[in-house]
Amino acid sequence: MTLAITPLLGTASIWITPLWILGLGAIVGLLLCVLLWGAICLVSRQAGASVPMLVREGALWPIFCVATALSVVSIVATPIIFQPLELISSLKRLPVVGVDQFEFKVAALATEDEDFHEPSQQKIDVSFRRSELTLLKFKAEEDLEISTRPESDADSIEQEGDERGIFKVSDGVEVVWYPSDDSVTFFPDEHVTALYVKNSSTDEANLQVSIRSDISHPEMRTVPITALSIFFIFSGYLLISFFAPKVLAISLSTSKSEMAQPLYLVTLAIGFFLILASIWVPYNTFGEDVKMLKDSGLTLVLVLSVIVAIYAAGNSVAEEIEGRTALTVLSKPIGRAQFVFGKFLGIILAVSVIFVILGVLLLGTISYKVVYDARETSNPEPSWQESHLEMVRTVPGLVLGFLETVVLTALSVAISTRLPLLANFVVSFSIYVLGHLTPLIVQSAIGQEFAPVVFVGQLIATIVPVLDHFNIQAAVAAGVAVPYSYLFTSLVYCFLYSLIAMLLALTLFEDRDLA
Repeated sequence: MTLAITPLLGTASIWITPLWILGLGAIVGLLLCVLLWGAICLVSRQAGASVPMLVREGALWPIFCVATALSVVSIVATPIIFQPLELISSLKRLPVVGVDQFEFKVAALATEDEDFHEPSQQKIDVSFRRSELTLLKFKAEEDLEISTRPESDADSIEQEGDERGIFKVSDGVEVVWYPSDDSVTFFPDEHVTALYVKNSSTDEANLQVSIRSDISHPEMRTVPITALSIFFIFSGYLLISFFAPKVLAISLSTSKSEMAQPLYLVTLAIGFFLILASIWVPYNTFGEDVKMLKDSGLTLVLVLSVIVAIYAAGNSVAEEIEGRTALTVLSKPIGRAQFVFGKFLGIILAVSVIFVILGVLLLGTISYKVVYDARETSNPEPSWQESHLEMVRTVPGLVLGFLETVVLTALSVAISTRLPLLANFVVSFSIYVLGHLTPLIVQSAIGQEFAPVVFVGQLIATIVPVLDHFNIQAAVAAGVAVPYSYLFTSLVYCFLYSLIAMLLALTLFEDRDLA
């Protein structure tokens, strides 16, 4: 019985470990939210008492449930995780790793009566851990020899079978060294505190040393990123409730109404079923099923979210205007700007729940698919680091898909102030298609002599959002790492275009006769 259980637990720990790390981040994020709640209670008891009610209403509750579920999975799965204490210890080292710069003065070669003397070693003080070292860089204006061990240890080094790492630094030439598995014996101890330098020139040398280190398990960086993401979601929601309560009231009503719609529940069910079914769907890609799963999963989440967003915009804005419900709402002390921005925020909250639920499910499916695909193709059993890498590199695709949905939601809200639901669908999906074809249209217009073609290309590039900037499914599926700068640029583009679309929505809604 033990022999049968052990392989099962070993296989499970491979794909559960990435989820355990994600759940650990959820635990830290929820603890940060509790600390924030405690700080609010200290400042204002009344405001602190309203926080649990805000969490239980609207979109925050499903997000809180997902974070809690991940936390429970992390706690329950701890006994089968590979060395959880070592992973947590690695996380503790995160604040102290990075890039350290050192500068040293190395004495010149000693001479006496113009006779050459062998230069002696000079000890320079550094500090890093051997297991965390990822790069060593040296630069000097003189010829130097840098060693990881003193020459006095030569006999003991030979007896132990270790090596004395030596780096030759030429005049003005930068030396860069990357450690490997074979170079572990270069350093005598885990905690390296010194290097040894020889200056073979007759001039004093300025030595610049750059040391780059990283935690032994870089995958644990997922923990603070997840924790901060959860904290910012909850804290941002609370900030809106305190500084824009009327906008939040409209958004709460909108999100609760749209999340109770049959289309919303059907969309979640379809996404849930298709993502789970994709585990066993054979893509016939000769071992590349994980790539197809990531590509199809990201597209599925995006399309379902766009459908819900456009339907919600037409249902909550256009239908309320036509049904005179908006007139009743605006008869209260609520302005038109608060109404429009509240509707937009409510739709975004409803869509964010879809991304959180289906996104977490997709990440878990990808983690498991790595193990399943290796077993189906008779490949060697993957490591949990491989499952984590495939899972984490899918997150930028989800983020960019959400930003694309935000842009389309803003445009759909603007359109719904003048057009009914069906027309809104037609126009919004036309924008969706043109937005993905904008680079191709602009490129085809270059060099054209027919003026109308050039004009139409420039017009589309100016008015229609370039949604193809958010379309990186192919890169994510291929395992290409998306830089943070690209995500930040896309975030700025999303914010600016959504702001313009909302100003357009407000302009169209200001002179709309609601009676």
